[in-house]
Amino acid sequence: MDFAINHMSAPQLRLPEFFALARQLGAPRVEIRNDIAGNAILDGTPAAEVKALARANDVTIISINALQKFNQPSATRLAEAEALADYAAQAGAQALVLVAANDGAIADAHQRVENASGLLALIAPILRERALIGLVECLGFETCSLRSKREAVQAIDNADGRDVFRLTHDTFHHHLAGEPDLFPELTGLIHISGVDDPTIAVSDMRDSHRLLVGPKDRLGNLEQIAALRAGGYIGPLSFEPFAEELRHLADPAAAISQSMDFIVAGLKEKAA
Repeated sequence: MDFAINHMSAPQLRLPEFFALARQLGAPRVEIRNDIAGNAILDGTPAAEVKALARANDVTIISINALQKFNQPSATRLAEAEALADYAAQAGAQALVLVAANDGAIADAHQRVENASGLLALIAPILRERALIGLVECLGFETCSLRSKREAVQAIDNADGRDVFRLTHDTFHHHLAGEPDLFPELTGLIHISGVDDPTIAVSDMRDSHRLLVGPKDRLGNLEQIAALRAGGYIGPLSFEPFAEELRHLADPAAAISQSMDFIVAGLKEKAA
């Protein structure tokens, strides 16, 4: 399995320790973030230093996560995109995650696609100039302005952007959105996390409920991964849990390794 590690899996670790964790787990692909206080990128660590750390630990930075509200017109959005794309390119990252706005400002279907199309058309040349891929991520929350990957694909096509944009398939958000469509041929990254709590309603699930994937998972991670792989997806599976308890694990490597073993065994069983 081609596993990757998002820094949110162990946000308590500084970047050198996080890269070492990925190497220890045999998952030398990582996602770094611009929303972890006291850590790169927010602490001002230069991109060149991040690139050197990655090389020293023999890991590949598959993405920076993320340009937020990519589909929301703003006077500063393109400047934010350029600054983050510059950092990504200088750090040696391969892609930039583009997350849809989740502010409750839900337009009709036509307006949702139009907003996303317009912004993607403007972001596309920024990414092309820096040889980056844009990983478009819809959020499953009812308050999100772009929940449907089908609408995201339409926006990518409207922006003539299949050369530079791919979808992020997040197993948590896909379950919340209730969308049947998968689009494996356009998927560039899978984010995986699980929800174990049997009492929480799907509509009430939040990032704080997202754990490592295990036998109590309610999101159907194994089914989603198997379907995407059967459809031709060959990219990484990146662990992206958010639950507070994961920040205090004495041995994050053991917990992540256990989840890896569960996923591998589960997929083998389904394929048998």
